[in-house]
Amino acid sequence: MNTETYKKYILFDLDGTLTDPKVGICTSVQYALKSFGIDEPDIDVLEPFIGPPLIDSFMEFYGFSEEDAKKAVEKYRERFSTVGLFENKVYKGIAHMLKRLKRNGFHLAVASSKPTVFVEKILEHFHLRKYFEVVVGSNLDGTRTDKNEVIDEALRQLFKGNRINKDLIYMVGDRKFDVLGAKKQNIESVAVLYGYGDYEELSEAHADYIVFTPAELEEFLMRQTPEYSEGRVCKKKGAGAVPISFTTVLTVIGCFILFMALRLIFEVAFTAVFGFFNPLLPGTLREFLLKGSEPNPGSAFYIGNAGTIISGLAYLAASIPVFFVAKRYIQKTARDMYLLHPMNPSALQIILGVVFVIAFTLATQIAAVLTQAAASSDTYAAVASAQYSCSIPVGIVVYCIIAPLAEELLFRGVIYTAIRRYTPIFVAIIASGVIFGIYHGNIVQGIYAFIFGCLMAIGYEYYGVFFAAVIMHALQNLISYLGTYIFLNNSFIVSWPFVGIMAAVSIGAAVMLFIQKRGNH
Repeated sequence: MNTETYKKYILFDLDGTLTDPKVGICTSVQYALKSFGIDEPDIDVLEPFIGPPLIDSFMEFYGFSEEDAKKAVEKYRERFSTVGLFENKVYKGIAHMLKRLKRNGFHLAVASSKPTVFVEKILEHFHLRKYFEVVVGSNLDGTRTDKNEVIDEALRQLFKGNRINKDLIYMVGDRKFDVLGAKKQNIESVAVLYGYGDYEELSEAHADYIVFTPAELEEFLMRQTPEYSEGRVCKKKGAGAVPISFTTVLTVIGCFILFMALRLIFEVAFTAVFGFFNPLLPGTLREFLLKGSEPNPGSAFYIGNAGTIISGLAYLAASIPVFFVAKRYIQKTARDMYLLHPMNPSALQIILGVVFVIAFTLATQIAAVLTQAAASSDTYAAVASAQYSCSIPVGIVVYCIIAPLAEELLFRGVIYTAIRRYTPIFVAIIASGVIFGIYHGNIVQGIYAFIFGCLMAIGYEYYGVFFAAVIMHALQNLISYLGTYIFLNNSFIVSWPFVGIMAAVSIGAAVMLFIQKRGNH
């Protein structure tokens, strides 16, 4: 692995990120306020003092003049420098994380608004100093208190005067000041919610990533290293890649076979039930179900409304056991997924995905490659005749809602996420696409399903949520279904000019995303 491909320079804030300083800071603030005749018995009220420069906090929260704020800081330090300094505790898991990062070649630094002399003493007291190459804080004379200035000095020392590669750096902190300071330095920020900044504050500051616990912070920072514990390409000392487990192989194959078998069993069962109750149904319902319904050529099943509804029920029934397996895999993958993505996908990201699906689906329809191949595929013709023999609303519900959800539970929910945990992501993408293509049972749909299966896996990775793949699948089916069913092939919508417009919008959204990302820094 090329060590230059991941962010290995990490700047940490101290208060609220590495240690919980509440008692020491807030009690020392109480002490300072009392010298001005202000009695504040509840230290919880003083939590906003944790993080920002003290002078600013005294001025903002208690209306002190700059001169009085400086005097308050002096009184604060009377107590903090002797007692409050050690009324502190290291967050659980932090020491383990720092040790692991150091062992894996990360370059660590502390960038705090607290005076450097206090930061050094705290780190030494809690046996954390040995993990950091650089420790930078503010000066006792009140200079270098702005987080941007602190980060700038920390980077200068960390890179020892050499060119600073800002693509390899994270700033980790719990307040908006850490995020905004990182943006001024054009580096990415990782905000932690176990400190003293809340989600609203950090998201409004446009933190690039947000984690909830020290364990998640460790996982986030370690995710691209050989020692990554989640197992995708995890390597131990002297060992090769972790092999895929027999249980996982059995689960993947078993779910695939079970889904296919149950679909067939339930389709046979529901067809028999329909045949038995058909004469007993009320006239209007019977007429609706029988619309377009007749035995499918070469099979015992129906086509038309009845056949499509039976197929939809079989999809739902077969997906129930798969759902419980997929739920477990999706939940295991969810943490890794969101750690790799900003917490809130932007409107541009959504537009990019939707427009790309539209452009790709329409392009494959009008390219006529599949249409020409379909002429020589009896299997594809049988499938197509069944899908387009029912009413449009029935087809949309079954083929554009039920089928995509059921198939994504199996192919991305189980197969992709299972393979992903033991192989590089691109291998899992290709593998799930191949299996998805084979599942369709004919060369025409198989080729198309392989391509789109890969794209849906990429969408899953890009957006970081399972339902991104479901929505992409549903949208693709809807466009393809309507485009063929209501014969839009001669309209402007299903035409190369329209595809060109969609492609241009997609490219434009991608460019704007890039500009937005750069602008946020």
